[in-house]
Amino acid sequence: MSDIRVEKPSQDQISDMQTEPTWEKGESTFDWEYDVREVCYLTDGDVTVHTPDGEQVRFGAGDLVTFPQGLQCTWEIHRPVRKHYRLG
Repeated sequence: MSDIRVEKPSQDQISDMQTEPTWEKGESTFDWEYDVREVCYLTDGDVTVHTPDGEQVRFGAGDLVTFPQGLQCTWEIHRPVRKHYRLG
């Protein structure tokens, strides 16, 4: 298990995350490794993250997602993504 956590955030969590930096990317597929823990709130998009052990985690607009430090994965962006993120 990769320990990727996907949840529906509370209104307080949404307000808190909206003060964080944003990142945007169009439809694409790319490899990624998390040097530190990341929490992100997606305002747009549809994504499937694939891990080396075969796990697939799908999430999109309105989801709060936590990626653990050290995770190696492949992002498959089905619809352009815009997210607020917090590292560490």
